Amino acid sequence: MQASIWPWNDRTGQFSLLRFGVFVALVAPLLWILVQAFAHWLGPRPTTEAIHQTGLWAIRFLAVTLAITPLRNATRFARLAAVRRMVGLAVLFYALLHLSLYAFDQHGNLPHIASEILRRIYLTIGFVALCGLLALGITSTNGMIRRLGAKRWGQLHKIVYGIAILGTVHFFMQSKLDVTQPIIMGGIFALLFLERIARRLFGDLNVFALAAVSAVAATATAFGEAGWYSFKTGAPMLMIVAANLNFSYAVRPAWYVLGAGLVLVVARVLRPLFALRQKPSAARLRPAAAE
Repeated sequence: MQASIWPWNDRTGQFSLLRFGVFVALVAPLLWILVQAFAHWLGPRPTTEAIHQTGLWAIRFLAVTLAITPLRNATRFARLAAVRRMVGLAVLFYALLHLSLYAFDQHGNLPHIASEILRRIYLTIGFVALCGLLALGITSTNGMIRRLGAKRWGQLHKIVYGIAILGTVHFFMQSKLDVTQPIIMGGIFALLFLERIARRLFGDLNVFALAAVSAVAATATAFGEAGWYSFKTGAPMLMIVAANLNFSYAVRPAWYVLGAGLVLVVARVLRPLFALRQKPSAARLRPAAAE
């Protein structure tokens, strides 16, 4: 029974290769930030760089959390749901570390930090998103699910979509000059939202439907990026859209979004393989809703 406290064990206390792999992936960015810090690789403003990196990983892992259900639906691999709570808690951890590093950079001056959060709209948005993550983290336990009831718990946890939007806006506003990463994350969230809308409207999505959703999300990302740069620079929007096809400088966000969509397409193609790998007892060992 004691073995089940370890994050890499399943609900029965047995070692889970899936959970262990996810745990390693979640810890790896923190270890890399620490290595960079001790090796003095974080540049002339190491705390600022660490703030940026922890925030980036928080929003990336939030996207992973939202991607688990589409991947599970595409593969019908029920055990993926068992790692959702772990990834969600990692999002909260990196977001809290992001705020803690900001507080450290401000010399722990709480009145000044509070005034900055109230005065700067992008900090206000980020803080509201963090409060939402705290609410989700506090209510992620099985005991809280029982207290709230499955229906109220489910309604509360739908705020994750609003948190994703707020987090992307916060990321975009604080990026100032280079908004490539925020646009990539915004496009990936758009992809995940579109997949949910399409599944609600049409039920189980086949390969062609998932490919269509991916194409729509990538196209929307390309036009969204072009619209922003056209507004900022005055350059013709269609010329900027066409630049997405030029790979001589950099791969544009739309292609990352399309790649993320193709992961769902491939997962749907491989559904029969995942079905063979599932044990007959999977339904009996299915995790609770919180996971």
